[in-house]
Amino acid sequence: MAWLKSMMEKEPPEPENPIGTVVIGTLDPDPHMTPKEMVRKALKRANFKCIDVGKKAPANLFASQAAASNADIIAVSINTTLAKNNIPQLMAAIEGAGLKGKVTIMIGGAAVEKSDADQIGALFGTTKEEAVALANKAMGK
Repeated sequence: MAWLKSMMEKEPPEPENPIGTVVIGTLDPDPHMTPKEMVRKALKRANFKCIDVGKKAPANLFASQAAASNADIIAVSINTTLAKNNIPQLMAAIEGAGLKGKVTIMIGGAAVEKSDADQIGALFGTTKEEAVALANKAMGK
């Protein structure tokens, strides 16, 4: 029931002086909002500006939003095998937008493991607390 409590928490305020910008969403065709929302709220509380691309977000939307907002981090929630199968498209979109090596990629979710993150050079976390720690590490904090 902890997940229900966290979903009922009020929306954190926008950070006044964000330490970084994160584009966050669930990779197409993943419809699961709860894990992404928990991480998004935790990142906002930790003083990160979050640009939410929502659920079932296509790979190119992550890349275009990251480029448009000059994002520091792309955080991707992957909770289905079908979404996991779209990781190559995500990486191709990031590379195609000229962001490879310029933004930190973070992945997590029920369908992925650390080995999946290692294969694409991404950071991997399993909890909202880990996501915040990884984002802080990516920003040199």
